Amino acid sequence: MSTTSDMLNEVREVNLSYLLLAQRLLREDKPTGMFRMGISDELADVIANLSLAQTVKLAASSQVLCRFRFDDHAVLSTLADKGKTSAMSQAHSAILMASQPVEQIS
Repeated sequence: MSTTSDMLNEVREVNLSYLLLAQRLLREDKPTGMFRMGISDELADVIANLSLAQTVKLAASSQVLCRFRFDDHAVLSTLADKGKTSAMSQAHSAILMASQPVEQIS
């Protein structure tokens, strides 16, 4: 059975992995990274420009920083549909996700 401390460590690991991946996506191809993560230009700039120390500090939060973008049943069921080919499923989900609003800094 997992302890609270173990779970918090796992949250921090997920956060760090997510932030490092997000930075890599944004630094290699900002528009594609923004689309894949569903974030605004302003938020993309903040994430991409975090120093290593800031990234580690932010990752140490006890809150999960990433979230599912699949609030819509249609997107989730499209991604999980075993009847469609992978390419068709990805294309359909990309179209559905492109219509969703991007995350903004509040």
